[in-house]
Amino acid sequence: MCLAFPARVLTLQDAAMATVDIGGVRKEISLGLLEGVKAGDYVMVHVGYALSRIDEEEARKTLALFAEMERRFGEDGGA
Repeated sequence: MCLAFPARVLTLQDAAMATVDIGGVRKEISLGLLEGVKAGDYVMVHVGYALSRIDEEEARKTLALFAEMERRFGEDGGA
């Protein structure tokens, strides 16, 4: 199973690398699979690669869902 997280692009190092914000955590990722990404865009990130671009509303909905899951189940998965 794969899990990708929405991230907001903060800065571009070049056409192939960017710094993103994933829930308050800054991370460098590869843009090698996408073209035309710019600062302020939202992308879905999996293992350090931007897989697709998404709109801000979809990113916010997905982040809210993750926050709700954490609230309900906590870090231990509800065990």
